[in-house]
Amino acid sequence: MSNGTPWDNIPTPKSDFTVVRVNEAKGIPIYWGRDTEGHCLLILVLTGDLTTEYRSGFVPLNGVDIDLRNGSMAGEQRLILTLARHIDHDLFLSLCRTLIDSLSVINESGAALAVTFTHLKRWKVFLSGRNAKLLSPEQVRGLFGELSVLRILFQNTLSKAAAISAWCGPEFAHQDFIFGDRAIEVKSLSGKERSAVIISSEDQLESITSNLFLVIQQVVETQTTEQSLSLNTFVSLIESELTDNHVIDELWHKLANVGYTPLPEYDNPRFTVTGLRCYRVSTDFPKLIRSELPHGITKVSYSINLENIEPFSCPSEIIFART
Repeated sequence: MSNGTPWDNIPTPKSDFTVVRVNEAKGIPIYWGRDTEGHCLLILVLTGDLTTEYRSGFVPLNGVDIDLRNGSMAGEQRLILTLARHIDHDLFLSLCRTLIDSLSVINESGAALAVTFTHLKRWKVFLSGRNAKLLSPEQVRGLFGELSVLRILFQNTLSKAAAISAWCGPEFAHQDFIFGDRAIEVKSLSGKERSAVIISSEDQLESITSNLFLVIQQVVETQTTEQSLSLNTFVSLIESELTDNHVIDELWHKLANVGYTPLPEYDNPRFTVTGLRCYRVSTDFPKLIRSELPHGITKVSYSINLENIEPFSCPSEIIFART
């Protein structure tokens, strides 16, 4: 993330706050600020009395103090986010920028407060996850690929709730998806990778289900087109298609477990998914599995040549047939 922050040139005041307006906020007024103790602030200026909504929707966030105070003008309130010591400036800055982007065209204060609490709720889940840091390019591509298969599942195979429950990758299951008597391991290749896939453990191609499948797809960085999507845009699309709040909450919990929250860094690159190939991992499929390794051998990683597993290819309809 950037070394500089909007707070770098804001002096510490002797009273109240020192503030600088956020230029890109075209909806409700938003300000960067510092208080008398030098803490970094983000201040949303709201109109009307939103005390009841604030109390009912309040989301405590470790490392960020959240307070609603009366403003300097009649009928005005300030929602103040204050950085404490428990998270660093980079994460707080990412939270603020994500929030500013979401509020950029919202002019109604009640709606702005609701959107803010939705983001704070997701950040709370993210910060409590196992991987609260920026995803690597490979992890971004891999997550995009898993989400692509997730979307196929709820469009063709399972109910939306069942598809989200079937996504087991964020829970460190052996395969990325498990449902009924089927398990799917997903591999996402860049445009440069064409001849082999890497199997990262001795458990990925061993399953307790009756049918295990390997799904390989090209997740290629592309120029801005109607067909290409960033990770942030793809997550938003999937969320809009789920509609049920409980299912959406489960999606965000799983995204947090893999270390995703909608940071500006995930607005690029943009991807297109092509070349879906499916393979049945039968008994004679070339693989290294835990039950057949010599005693004492563990943490195995190996490559499989795609040309050699062509005899095990199968139609995608077998995998994605509705249950």
